[in-house]
Amino acid sequence: MPVLSNLIKENTLIIAVVLFVLTYVGMLVFAKARAYIALGSAALFVLLGILPWRELPGAVNWNVLLMIAGTMGTVSLFIESKMPAKMADWLIDKSPNLKWAVILLSIFSGVISAFVDNVATVLMVAPVAVGIAKKVKVSPVPSIIAISIASNLQGAATLVGDTTAILLAGEANMNFSDFFFFRPDGAARWGVGMFWIVQLAFLAATAVLFVFFRKEKQPIKLQEHTVVKDYLPTALLLSTILGLILVSFLPESIHLPKEINGIVCMGIFLIGALIYGLRRDIPKIKIAFKEMDYFTLLLLAGLFIVIQGISEAGVIEKIGDIFRMLSAGNVFVLYTLVVWFSVIVSAFVDNIPYTATMLPVITILSAKMGAPAYVLYFGLLSGATLGGNLTPIGASANIAGLGILRKEGYTVKAWDFMKISIPYTLVAVLAGYVLVWVCWSHVG
Repeated sequence: MPVLSNLIKENTLIIAVVLFVLTYVGMLVFAKARAYIALGSAALFVLLGILPWRELPGAVNWNVLLMIAGTMGTVSLFIESKMPAKMADWLIDKSPNLKWAVILLSIFSGVISAFVDNVATVLMVAPVAVGIAKKVKVSPVPSIIAISIASNLQGAATLVGDTTAILLAGEANMNFSDFFFFRPDGAARWGVGMFWIVQLAFLAATAVLFVFFRKEKQPIKLQEHTVVKDYLPTALLLSTILGLILVSFLPESIHLPKEINGIVCMGIFLIGALIYGLRRDIPKIKIAFKEMDYFTLLLLAGLFIVIQGISEAGVIEKIGDIFRMLSAGNVFVLYTLVVWFSVIVSAFVDNIPYTATMLPVITILSAKMGAPAYVLYFGLLSGATLGGNLTPIGASANIAGLGILRKEGYTVKAWDFMKISIPYTLVAVLAGYVLVWVCWSHVG
């Protein structure tokens, strides 16, 4: 055993790299078992002594997990209340023809996705588009694609919009309001946050949809309207957003726990569950807990441990050195590499493990090169989130949209998807790429 222990110590970096690569390959090949692969890899990092077991609690970002879990629970109640469907009905009533209906539904799915999980948004809005397509006797494929990619694009707009945004907030110590207007420590002035960067990208990308759907002028009209009887979930979702805004403005002298955002999200969800319990509406509570994505929570927990393990072994620093070498010390070249490399990777790889891995790399790169940290953070998030729209498999929202079409009997070829998604994505990424550099290249 001492011989084995010494062997591991002498080759820690190599073993950590091999484990990390095998973990990524495993998650790519066996997508349905990603969480278990990540947890198994995390266990190996501990068992091999690369990560001391005493560091396990600190390796997991509990604030991120609490935020995701609490938001999932509240969002499931919000969907169950049918409020999103009612809002979609109102938009359809305002649409003079099919073109405007699709554009407004894509905008609506984007707005909802800034606060609600992307997949959940697609599952809410896509059936409305299918119903419209049936009434005017056209294929629902283009409209579902538009809704899916719009939903995915807006995920990075707010703290609670997407897992990648929550990961960024955890790494960069950002709160809800920082996603709108942000002033890093030591900066002389406030700057535009990810929300406005995403909105510019969204505006540019929506122009692509106007061109694509310009000939779809069939008139539409809804025959039935959704009825909402339970407004508590809407109040809970609004309370979550308001709570996150309020704690972001509290002075640092109060010394709030670092998990405060997670406590707000989970606390409001539990208050809602308690109210339903007092009403004896147990099915609502069961639905909320059942709809939580425990798979993603386990995946993230495992990834946090794996990333802490490779960080302990020096792998994160080595990855940073590779990017620094490729950029030849030029910050603009580095920024360009981060954005477009993220776009390419996210077109084929789930952006959650990629973003979780790259965030600490960005932190080290910024420190070593003296580069503005937030231009790289925001560039990473822009590329990783928007890049997923390039291909049908690049984002969970896209996969969910195609799943709905499959149930309706439509098989979507990759090119049918990409002839919309490629121009949409490239225009969006380019807009975000330019704005992030203009706003943050000199602020660190």
